[in-house]
Amino acid sequence: MKSRQTSFIILIADDDDDDCMLTQEALAESRLANAARIVKDGEELMDYLYNRGQYTDKKLAPRPDLIFLDLNMPKKDGREALREIKADSQLRSIPIIVLTTSKAEEDIHQSYDLGANSFIIKPMTFSSLVEVMKTIGKYWFETVKLPL
Repeated sequence: MKSRQTSFIILIADDDDDDCMLTQEALAESRLANAARIVKDGEELMDYLYNRGQYTDKKLAPRPDLIFLDLNMPKKDGREALREIKADSQLRSIPIIVLTTSKAEEDIHQSYDLGANSFIIKPMTFSSLVEVMKTIGKYWFETVKLPL
């Protein structure tokens, strides 16, 4: 039986380099993920999850414990990727937090309809982002039980 881990793999799917950097820094600041990975679009996200292309080595692309998903990405957007992940019996148990700049009610409803576990609008300040990451860490990695 696999034991509970002390470090968690967070996969960030976002095409904005600045947002990715800030999210990684906020994760580090909140002592959450020492193993954050980044993919730039929905196609790369699916390649990572299915260990295809540049992600065939499972040691370099391990299954994430949590996915931060931006909705607006090139090639395959977050909505399409979310639909595909939640339709796959092997992937659907991975919690997905939509982390986006969109405040549109339609995006919120559609994200939950497609199976998102949470919808968070990207905070405007770094300190607010750190607080969000601390809250996410406490909830997803201390409070709830995730499947092994």
